[in-house]
Amino acid sequence: MERSQERNGGEGVAGREPGGEGLRLRREIGLWSAVSLMAGCMIGSGVFMSPQGVLVYMGSPGASLVVWAGCGLLAMMGALCYAELSALVPKSGGEYAYILQIFGSLPAFLVIYTFVLLVRPAAIAAVSLSFAEYAVTPFYPGCSLMPQAVLKGVAASCILLLMLVNCWSSRLATMLVNVCAVAKVFSLLVIVVGGAVVLGQGRGHTETFLLAFHNTTQQAGRIGMAFYQGMWSFDGWNNVNYVVEELKNPKQNLVWAVMIAIPLVTSLYLLVNISYLLVLSPNEILSSDAMAVSWGLLLEFLPLTLCCPRNQVLGAWAWLVPLAVVLSTFGSANGMFFGGSRVCYVAAREGHMLPWLDHLWNHHWLSLVLADKEEESSSTLQVPAQVFADGHPVSPAAPGSCSNH
Repeated sequence: MERSQERNGGEGVAGREPGGEGLRLRREIGLWSAVSLMAGCMIGSGVFMSPQGVLVYMGSPGASLVVWAGCGLLAMMGALCYAELSALVPKSGGEYAYILQIFGSLPAFLVIYTFVLLVRPAAIAAVSLSFAEYAVTPFYPGCSLMPQAVLKGVAASCILLLMLVNCWSSRLATMLVNVCAVAKVFSLLVIVVGGAVVLGQGRGHTETFLLAFHNTTQQAGRIGMAFYQGMWSFDGWNNVNYVVEELKNPKQNLVWAVMIAIPLVTSLYLLVNISYLLVLSPNEILSSDAMAVSWGLLLEFLPLTLCCPRNQVLGAWAWLVPLAVVLSTFGSANGMFFGGSRVCYVAAREGHMLPWLDHLWNHHWLSLVLADKEEESSSTLQVPAQVFADGHPVSPAAPGSCSNH
């Protein structure tokens, strides 16, 4: 890709593909960034807050572990199907781009507006409220109900901060994805190692596994609800497909990202659930609103553990659990912003959203470059509007604009 240059000599966020296909976002996402994006979006608040839903519907620990493994297998199959679709339709936008290519403009139009107006905002709001709950609780010890105005204010601040990060720099947003993904994996490993320590000390509820499949339900409806609960924790397996145009070597790295991220997350989920079952009794699991907190948090630190008044594993380090949930939800919300913004960009490029949403900012301040439409193929880059650099109009060939080198 031929890359645009900023006035300070650095590379801009946009470049022009060889062959005159127009201005596109640069390919900055490598394999491990793709793995971090996929794993980071999947590991959200679900595995920390309420995985007991699977156990409630299945009725037995062994069957619940089978459901978790089955959810991982379903996520893997779906992600591999999306990888194949991405090879056939090498565009960002995920299912929007595939529906547009296969079924035409009208279904794609309906999908994108459902996504933009309902699905993605609701998901970001829900994750941000979870972030706010765990971020605020330490400042209100002894309060079973947090002030709603404070919770909503912190959630709104989280949304605004992530919006600014993603508007300012794709590289900064990618870096945040990587950092949060590492923190999430580390926090899950803490739970896994804590369960192993408890087992090694002989204090684990090993009797839970002696009758692992006792009382397993055979009702199709309850099994379906258990899978629904589990799949919620795997949501995000398709996020890399939203940014395929920014992925380095996408035909190879997308498949490798799927093959690394989903087995990793599935294995961690299984080990974390085994740790929960070793540390918590069945009654504690079923009555807990936040299993990870009940697993490791002191009563006097977080009132959500009133159902579990004894110290469990971490003791004085129990504050790591709510911190892990805060980082997890913050990273998940950032991943949703990162992928969702690309869907809006692709939809605007196809004429399904406001045209200014397909603009690319080539400078951190005021250098605005309009993205070429796909049908506008030319041997030289045509800028259909004024290009601004440091607030002053310049010609397309002036320093700070995109040019071929």
